[in-house]
Amino acid sequence: MPKLTVDAELIEKLADLMEDKGLTELELSEGEHALKLSRRQGGAAPTVAYAPAPAGAASPAGGGEADKADHPGAIPSPMVGTAYLAPQPGSDNFVKPGDVIKEGDTLLIIEAMKVMNPIPAPKGGTVKEIIVTDGQPVEFGEPLVIVE
Repeated sequence: MPKLTVDAELIEKLADLMEDKGLTELELSEGEHALKLSRRQGGAAPTVAYAPAPAGAASPAGGGEADKADHPGAIPSPMVGTAYLAPQPGSDNFVKPGDVIKEGDTLLIIEAMKVMNPIPAPKGGTVKEIIVTDGQPVEFGEPLVIVE
């Protein structure tokens, strides 16, 4: 495994971002390295943990979700949480394949820390595929929807 060089300035910027956005946890991975920053409630300073990324995390064999993440119309998750496709159980989904949407339309909701966060479309277009399922846990950067 290549040696990890720690960029203290980047970690400080990420910690500031966490505080500004009210985040309690942030995870990043690149290649064989993963970094997790978390802070305790009550405003305690963030803690940093480093661990090698899980084997096979960089690019799973056979493509699948990794290929979808590379799709130019893929909309990634901005946070870790649980994805919900409808505003409440039993309701129609926010969007379905074939829907024409405009920038700012709600695609789905991600629940994180008991807060429901609407995920807006960053661009208009046609919904080609909804990659996640209702109630599915999602990771930061994981593709959610493909819009062309």
